[in-house]
This record gives sequence, structure tokens and C-alpha cells, in this order.
Amino acid sequence: MDTVTQPAGATRPRSHLRTGTTMGLMPPSGRSGCRTAARTAWSLVVPLKPLAVAKSRLAGAAGPLRPGLALAFAVDTVAAALACPAVREVLVVTDDPTAGVELRAAGAAVAPDLPAAGLNAAFEYGAEQLRRGRAGTPVAGLSADLPALRPTDLDRVLAAAAVRRRAFVADAARVGTTLLAATGAVPLAPSFGEASRRRHLASGAWEILLPDIASVRLDVDTAADLRKALALGVGPRTTAMLAAGADHFRPAKS
Repeated sequence: MDTVTQPAGATRPRSHLRTGTTMGLMPPSGRSGCRTAARTAWSLVVPLKPLAVAKSRLAGAAGPLRPGLALAFAVDTVAAALACPAVREVLVVTDDPTAGVELRAAGAAVAPDLPAAGLNAAFEYGAEQLRRGRAGTPVAGLSADLPALRPTDLDRVLAAAAVRRRAFVADAARVGTTLLAATGAVPLAPSFGEASRRRHLASGAWEILLPDIASVRLDVDTAADLRKALALGVGPRTTAMLAAGADHFRPAKS
């Protein structure tokens, strides 16, 4: 994948051009990692908009914190994903240079959004890059705004997805989608966006209905979502960002 840059000085070895498993990173502070036997090794793609336009629905509550929060959500999402041994690698598709530097430091590979045609095109492009030369690689598309993501929850979701051709997790409202997975050489065929749960069901993807996977479902688009994520427990980068900008953050009351 000549368009993908490797994380400089990453503590976890990457294998973007070959098969095989790698050891997991230590989980983010305050979280438990996965302690399970060897299983399907997943490659994840995480698209991220340029920070200047990301998380626009948080503008009223976050003010000038909004771009930093979007980045913090993505860093915590990627760190939690890499903390799970079921995940071999994470590829972030973004054109934002600041985000690229930060996410490489978190252990992800980064590729520019060459299609520049929206979220689903970025998911498809990332999956294509991850499968280049490795046609049977299991891939999953993951939302970049899951700051409360727990490695153990993701582990259970990916174990369930491993026995299906395509599977997905709906968001907390059961309207959208936070994760879509495809095994073998099955195309990812993403249809993220408004009402994506219905479209993914219609496309034949199996809905993962495991209990107690709230952290995989809770994508943060609004201040109310962020309050719920804070109650669940967000990652260290989001925690630090909110603490540093407490004077600017005006969370929703309900």
C-alpha cells in the first residue's frame, strides 16, 4: 500500500503488507484489555473528516473545543481498538495533517482520502487498501467517534462477526451504524449515514445484538451523546481535552 504511511516509533509492530498476528498495545488508562485465545485477526478502517468540519453538531456545546474533541474521540477510538488482540491493524483514512500525525503516534497507519467522495467511499477505499495483496483479510469499518470504546466490548463484537459474511452494530438509537464487518473476500459494501441500520439490514448484513456492548454503540454526535459517553467512561485523550477546556464546554442538560 504505497499510499499508507506507517506510524513512526510505534510500540506495536505492524504487518500491513503481510499476514500474521501481532501483540496488542496496553489498553488506555482505566480500561481492561482483551485476554482471549488466538482468533480471526481483523484489519480496521476508520475514516476521519478534516478536523475543521468534523463534529459540527457539537459546535454549540463545545465552541472552540470542537476540532480538538473530534481528534480526541478518534485517538481514543483507535487506541481502544489497537488494545484488543482481535485487531491486527487500524488504517485511518484522512486528509487532515494534524490528525494524521496524532493517529500515527497512537499506532495507526494513515492514508489520504484519495476518493474524496464522502464517508462510504473512504470506507471502501480503506478496505481496498487493507486487502491489497491479502484478498481474504477480514476487514471492519469503525466510526471514529467512539470515545468510550472498550477493547473487551469490541472483542466480543468481532468474535460474533467472525462467523458471518457481513455483520454490523447499530448505534445506541438503533438508527445508524457504528461498525460494519466483512470476512474472507466478501466486499464491505458500506452504507453508513442517516438510517444506515435499515440499509445494512436490507443488504443482507447480520445485525449483532449482543448485550452489554454499549461502548461500541455510543457514537458521539451531540452534547447529549457526550454526556452519555462521559457517564460510561471516556478515554484519556477525551478526558484531558474536556478538563483543559472546561470553561468552554456547555453540555446538554438532557
